[in-house]
Amino acid sequence: MVDDMGEMVRNGRDVLVVDDNPTSLNVIGRRLRRLGFRTMLCSDGPSALDLLHSRAFDIMLIDAQLHGLSGLATLREIRAAPRTADMPVLMMTARSDIGAAVDALAAGADDHVTKPFDFDVLAARLLRLLDRAKRMNELRRTNAALDARIADRAMELGELRNLLDEALADRARLSAMVRSLESARLTA
Repeated sequence: MVDDMGEMVRNGRDVLVVDDNPTSLNVIGRRLRRLGFRTMLCSDGPSALDLLHSRAFDIMLIDAQLHGLSGLATLREIRAAPRTADMPVLMMTARSDIGAAVDALAAGADDHVTKPFDFDVLAARLLRLLDRAKRMNELRRTNAALDARIADRAMELGELRNLLDEALADRARLSAMVRSLESARLTA
């Protein structure tokens, strides 16, 4: 299955991985690279936010329990920034209770995974989120194109309305002239 997933992301996707455990961070980064992802590793929330301001990532994998600024707080800041508000985020946590998943989703995570996790499952979740993000971007582009077409049609309609108004004014003027001529002919 790993080979199939590696083939699916052969062109690579940029993943920001944030975890304050150096061993975990390096293992996740190495395994994701083997699956065809391009990874950037980061050990804390503020550094992750700085990276997100300087470059774009396709997806982020972040630990909920970071030291200092927690992963949950970092995610809230990411969702508050227009540039990163729609970036897919998968939250990792060592907590296995339902509350951990609820907290992650409430903070804005698109998905949640409990450590330790199977990397094939992690890759499948990342690919699903990337696919959904791709479809959302396509939908946004389609909507923008439709909005542009609507604006063009509205302008055309406005121009046609102006031409119609001019034609109606010309007709009214000609009708008045015809009535005036007929009236003058009848009185003469």
